[in-house]
Amino acid sequence: MATGLSKIEIITSFAKFTELQKELSHLGVRGMTVTQVMGCGIQKGSAEYAVEENEEFVLLPKQQISLVVETSKVREIVEAVKQILYTGHIGDGKIFVYSLDNVIKVRTGDEGADAL
Repeated sequence: MATGLSKIEIITSFAKFTELQKELSHLGVRGMTVTQVMGCGIQKGSAEYAVEENEEFVLLPKQQISLVVETSKVREIVEAVKQILYTGHIGDGKIFVYSLDNVIKVRTGDEGADAL
């Protein structure tokens, strides 16, 4: 069942959460789930750009923000998130976008965009 809904997952540091939350609200995002996670990217948790081949992972505290939005709003939301999170340094974050088959609100039985 195609719904025209997408899930956006943002993994980033805690530094800009308040600004990000405000902007998402202004863009009409009606809900989000925020989880504290640990992780690192290709730099293995190092603040340096050059990582030795044998260096072990250093997991850093991050947050994962999950949103379900209408697909037509994805581009606008992703561009706003990129602008807010960008510092030009390692650790700015990653954004993942997924297509959803359906969303169902348990209490009402609403489906698709009505379930948001």
